[in-house]
Amino acid sequence: QRQLVESGGGLVQPGGSLRLSCAVSGGTLDYYGVSWFRQAPGKEREGISCITSADGSKYYAESVKGRFTISRDNAKNTVYLQMNSLKPEDTAVYYCAGIPPTELLNVCVFFSPPKSGWGQGTQVTVSS
Repeated sequence: QRQLVESGGGLVQPGGSLRLSCAVSGGTLDYYGVSWFRQAPGKEREGISCITSADGSKYYAESVKGRFTISRDNAKNTVYLQMNSLKPEDTAVYYCAGIPPTELLNVCVFFSPPKSGWGQGTQVTVSS
């Protein structure tokens, strides 16, 4: 069964950087987009970035645009989220999800929650 596992979170000072990874096991990312969502304490889960499978189109929420970069390495079955200029408000648990072609519009453009559910996530804490 195909599973996506997030890693790379940690504690970082404001202005710092982290790179999150979303690795696939039991399958490949071929034909699937990948989205990143996050959930801060006491807040709803929000979509922040998405990358498609076919042409690698990238989408970002306004809150992270210009600071975060999503990329994918199909050979490694991994999607990355490079996060720069981190702010305390970026503190959250970050989740990735595989997006089938039928959901790409809803998830990547409108950041609707994917139907596949969520993994364990990885904690990112931005604090001095």
